[in-house]
Amino acid sequence: MTWDVLSIIGTIAFAVSGAIVAMEEEYDILGVYILGVVTAFGGGAIRNLLIGVPVSALWEQGLFFQFALLSITAVILFPANLLRHWQRWGNFFDAIGLSAFAIQGAIYAANMDHPISAVIVAAVLTGIGGGIIRDLLAGRKPIVLRAEIYAVWAILAGLIIGLKIPDSPWEFYILFIIITALRVLSYTFDWKLPSRRLGAH
Repeated sequence: MTWDVLSIIGTIAFAVSGAIVAMEEEYDILGVYILGVVTAFGGGAIRNLLIGVPVSALWEQGLFFQFALLSITAVILFPANLLRHWQRWGNFFDAIGLSAFAIQGAIYAANMDHPISAVIVAAVLTGIGGGIIRDLLAGRKPIVLRAEIYAVWAILAGLIIGLKIPDSPWEFYILFIIITALRVLSYTFDWKLPSRRLGAH
């Protein structure tokens, strides 16, 4: 198991989720492709801008773009079949993508000797940025900011890496498993953060 494999799984999961949202909103085929790609790569692009990685680094991920485009094409060709399986496995693959991308974003920032605050921001933006952009482009309230506990796990990954707790590859893999498991538990048991509403006066 390598980070590339995890990234491919995350890229596929996010590309499919973007394509499904686009089809739910009745976008045309071009719109489905655009929303799928933006969901898969939007978080990484924002992260690169903020921590000083050239945005052109995104275009070096040719293999990932191929997987994203193939995944979106599959959604367009077989929407009923994929949607049925997506209801069962979508959240799980999304959890893998969140964990893998958040950890990679944090490692990017940590390797550039950024402060812990930047490491956490990089983890969050890489892990949830694509989903936020997807929901905003689809005219929806970003679900990652208002429903189940989601961004918290990206923050936790960034904090742990920012504190330089993991040191060896197997420790990063353990962190990946922990973050993925926490995300799975949070949607399985419907964990939510407290919220405050403005009362009527």
